[in-house]
Amino acid sequence: MADELKSEVRGVVLTLTINRPERRNAMSPAVVQGLRDGILRANRDSAIRAIVITGVGEQAFCAGADLQTGKAFAFDYADPYLGLADLFRIARLSTVPLIGRVNGACMAGGMGLMAMCDMAVASEHAIFGLPEVKVGLFPAQVLSVLQSLVPRRVLNELCLCGEPISAAEALAAGLVNYVDTDLDGRLDWLLSRLLNKSPAAIRRGLYTLKHVEGMPFEQSMAFTESQIGLLAMTEDAREGQVAFREKRQPGWTGR
Repeated sequence: MADELKSEVRGVVLTLTINRPERRNAMSPAVVQGLRDGILRANRDSAIRAIVITGVGEQAFCAGADLQTGKAFAFDYADPYLGLADLFRIARLSTVPLIGRVNGACMAGGMGLMAMCDMAVASEHAIFGLPEVKVGLFPAQVLSVLQSLVPRRVLNELCLCGEPISAAEALAAGLVNYVDTDLDGRLDWLLSRLLNKSPAAIRRGLYTLKHVEGMPFEQSMAFTESQIGLLAMTEDAREGQVAFREKRQPGWTGR
């Protein structure tokens, strides 16, 4: 697993890098398991403030399932929690922000990895696509994390025609936050805007964002009015308001 998925902590950021360049960073069971374990580990460690998911090199972010094995869709249906679907579930529950660093081709299941992230930045040469129909399949699991990101007409074309779009088109469609020639510079800039904020507010805020997405209005209001009350009781909320009044930078504790 260590060979196929690199895990590195720099400061408060965990970077998970798919390391299968010979397969255009296609997913293997070890990659999927490593991503699941990494996200779970980060959520248990209050020192980790963000998770970056990327692929090695400049050719591909992730080409999706590894079709060369002939076993990519050989599921064990006795297990109600299949590998990739379970990864999407774990990402959905993460209160540590996930950032996709799309360094190249982002295809098929790779679109799912990108879409499960809370934010994404892409290089100018990145391409995006759902080519499953070209091999007699369909991006079924990916729909669960992708359908809320892009307009339905765009999603229909991606799924039914199977043709890729450029980074500029992905940006216009809302698939990514930024496209830049300096991918790491833009990633560092985005992280800098995230990491100087309250850790407590971000963790509980991300929890709130993910829970209200599918709620009807009145249920959403009942849930969010309880969440703001809980947020106001945190040390970070008290410190942030005092720092505002005293016109100084807050000293966050993350509690």
